[in-house]
Amino acid sequence: MRDRSGRLLADFAAGTRLEVARKIVPQRYDAFRLAVSPSYRALFDRALARILAQEGWQIVRCRLERGSPPGTARA
Repeated sequence: MRDRSGRLLADFAAGTRLEVARKIVPQRYDAFRLAVSPSYRALFDRALARILAQEGWQIVRCRLERGSPPGTARA
């Protein structure tokens, strides 16, 4: 995650974009239903988009550099 000032938000780091999104959206959404139900996923995507726009956040891909301490990433 990157906030509106460009800082990375390590608290939201996860292996996939969907895992990051599930950390952001406050309601609990079922992972299986997100994978198999387009209408359920659409509800989730709308909730996610609303939160991202409201907070000014952006989900970005980061990679760890070898030898980096855990919790540090490079965008």
